[in-house]
Amino acid sequence: MSGPSFNSSAPYETHVVLNQPPPFAGRQLWTDDVALMEAVQREGAAAFAPRLAVYGGLAGDELYRIGFDANRDRPRLRTHDAQGHRIDTVEFHPAYHQLMQTAKEHGVAGLSWHEPQPGAHVARAALSYLHHQAEAGTSCPLTMTHAAVAVLRGQPHLAEWSRKAAAPVYDPRDVPVADKAGITLGMGMTEKQGGSDVRANTTRAEPIDGERYRLIGHKWFFSAPMCDGFLVLAQAPAGLTCLLMPRRLADGDRNAFRLMRLKDKLGDWANASSEVEFCGAQAWRVGEEGRGVATIIGMVMMTRLDCMLGAAAEMRMALAQALHHARHRRTFGKPLMDHPLMANVLADLALESEAATVLAMRIARAVDHAGSDPAEAALARLGTALGKYWICKRAPAFVNEAQECLGGAGYVEESMLPRLYRQAPLNSIWEGSGNIQCLDVLRALAREPEVLAALRGELEAVSDRDARYAAVLQQWRDAAAPEEAQARVFCERTALLLQAALLLRARSPMADAFIRSRLQGEHGLAFGTLPAGVDVAGMLARALP
Repeated sequence: MSGPSFNSSAPYETHVVLNQPPPFAGRQLWTDDVALMEAVQREGAAAFAPRLAVYGGLAGDELYRIGFDANRDRPRLRTHDAQGHRIDTVEFHPAYHQLMQTAKEHGVAGLSWHEPQPGAHVARAALSYLHHQAEAGTSCPLTMTHAAVAVLRGQPHLAEWSRKAAAPVYDPRDVPVADKAGITLGMGMTEKQGGSDVRANTTRAEPIDGERYRLIGHKWFFSAPMCDGFLVLAQAPAGLTCLLMPRRLADGDRNAFRLMRLKDKLGDWANASSEVEFCGAQAWRVGEEGRGVATIIGMVMMTRLDCMLGAAAEMRMALAQALHHARHRRTFGKPLMDHPLMANVLADLALESEAATVLAMRIARAVDHAGSDPAEAALARLGTALGKYWICKRAPAFVNEAQECLGGAGYVEESMLPRLYRQAPLNSIWEGSGNIQCLDVLRALAREPEVLAALRGELEAVSDRDARYAAVLQQWRDAAAPEEAQARVFCERTALLLQAALLLRARSPMADAFIRSRLQGEHGLAFGTLPAGVDVAGMLARALP
């Protein structure tokens, strides 16, 4: 009697792949995103649409693919070479440099400066939003490079730095700025004992001559340490001062600073963040001595805008991943998306994502017009803090809900969602956490009458379009000025009103569901609790064609 034959494996084949969605890569992130395309048109950047379409194709395919490589092989710090010389360099996977080069050449870090025409800031914001969906870590040096130009362009002695930071050229070589056509810029603001309280900084800036100083001290977070220069805050004789510290001196020598270690971060793995010691490093003063915080305010507005854009982009990509999966995955005899409860979850996510996108792009237009329109400048002042608080606060829970749509597949690294989940908390922490933003909103409304007027103008412009919205707006008007302890609930309600106003202004088909769920309370504390009667099918069709 013989045993079973195993010569033919067919009857015993178990590895038959069924009911799996196709790969996500190969999508067009611009034409897939109706809300983004409409927002770019509405906010005055329609002329840039062809270029955004090109970048949307890159971000949804090539950049999306290599983003996995840039995160899988994290940056490595090399403090010394084989002969024992101090070199303080960071090595990156080639994908990182490819991401940076593509982004720089297409204007993600400088379009609004090197092509200063109406709508350029909005177009640059859209580019940043598209890029961040493909790979978020490189957004850090791109954002800092873009934002630093807002500070440097007013300094005649730093004109070369400003011009080369804005240029659509990426050059990763560790050489003096004079030898490059394009550069990147980083930041070093916070210290161990200070955190958000930068006035507690102890790093010293000792004068050499009228514009040059020597830096002695440390920075607890020194972002993107392979950049060509860094904006830092230090205590000069007249007080806290902003300075630009080059990585390489004009003669080619390495500046006198030491990278102590790279931060072992929760996410943002493709980007290097470090701790640094300044050992007499040379730097140029930026702005007036003792006016460091006032000098960097323009940069802060830009970085806060990019925090909003980054959080909105993470929501958008998480939503797209969930929708892609739900359309192709079948459960209990039909596509996952056809189950009413799953459709409610996905429509709720689509609603949140669109509201985040329209708010971020509206504030980008305010930034675009801030130099010529005082009302827009006031709205930008408020909106960057308010939007950064609310959109960034929503992102982690949003991404987790999208993970749940995929089940276990959303928890493994072959999916993009674990990377998005690790990334999601960063934007709420960077550039001032939630409490800092809320206190800044209260301060602006209390001290700057034009800010309150600009906000009211934006909210009241559409009060005749929906009686339910108008009623909630009146309640907001009648409420007393909040005390500090109530700052978060005030900012939440104000942000929701502003998002509703913008959806009404856009005549978005999402507006009704937003007003019912977010303003009128027909919603639970979790996603997937939209009220009965909203157009779930229409919302989902709009979210990802």
